[in-house]
Amino acid sequence: MTARWLLAAGAALLLAPATLSALPANQESEHVVEAGETLNGIANRAEVARDQIIEANALEPPYVVRIGQKLKIPRAPSSEGKAAQRTIAARPEDSSLASASSYVVQPGDTLGSIAIRAEIPRVLIAEANGLSSQDAIRVGQKLTLPRTQRHTVATGETGFDISYKYAVPWEQIAIANGMDANASLPVGKVLLIPTIIDAPRQSTPVAAAPAVAAPAPKPAADRFAWPLAGPIRRGFTPRSASDHHDGIDITAKRGEAVRAIAPGKVIYAQKDPDQFGNLVVVDHGDGWHSAYGSLQKITVKNGEDVFKGERVGLVGDTSITRLTELHFEMRKGGKPVDPMDYLPRQP
Repeated sequence: MTARWLLAAGAALLLAPATLSALPANQESEHVVEAGETLNGIANRAEVARDQIIEANALEPPYVVRIGQKLKIPRAPSSEGKAAQRTIAARPEDSSLASASSYVVQPGDTLGSIAIRAEIPRVLIAEANGLSSQDAIRVGQKLTLPRTQRHTVATGETGFDISYKYAVPWEQIAIANGMDANASLPVGKVLLIPTIIDAPRQSTPVAAAPAVAAPAPKPAADRFAWPLAGPIRRGFTPRSASDHHDGIDITAKRGEAVRAIAPGKVIYAQKDPDQFGNLVVVDHGDGWHSAYGSLQKITVKNGEDVFKGERVGLVGDTSITRLTELHFEMRKGGKPVDPMDYLPRQP
């Protein structure tokens, strides 16, 4: 989308050209917009990049200013202003930045000007790249531009299905859409999927170690452990079958500990209003997820890191079957797989 910069006649923006040259280059000036003027024209005469004017005045789309409003123009040496303006005007990325997922910083860029062109709040770009909102960016730095997604509810789809697909807690999706987390989902409803970002962790520098061969990847049966021991009441049935079943149901005593099958991060820990009851979903990386349903009690929280064998809940009867058991699923790349193909022999 191409942004349009609208200015009302008489609105105040930085200094008129005649006065502009009289000010010290490192001071800010003001200008009252006159009939027929545009933001581009004012920026050109002031030798300041248009985006810098927008940022300095915290203008919001559609960038309309009021008659008599005084707007600041950040002053810089005219040669720098011209260079920054030429650089910004010549950037080929500007036409597609509103849909780009990353951006390489160019001369004259600021975090605010990138946010304006990308149509993303500055704070989200800062969080996505581990910056504070005041952090300077450097030329050549590659920035992640977080994009909000949208999802259209399909027939039979539940909040759990959507949460699972995007690895975003259903409660946060419901909040982003002004919904009750326990309300039913109408088919065809378009949902805003909020962006969840983990800021890059700062690692402590360590001395370089001698190069060694990377270990061979572990077989899946060695990577995962059983969530608990018990007889399988119902096994996995692929979705191609009319009576499909995305996981296995393990019979166990009420209150028995249910444990994470591998290290990971909890991405869902709350009650599913449709069928799974109290539910925990863990992201294990590499496209692997595990789900633990029908829990009597959840013992972990959204966003929490868990280790292999750590308790995530207690066996209960909160699913639609009302049987005391664990409903357990595994998914690879968002697709249900038979856990029996990836778990070791029952302990």
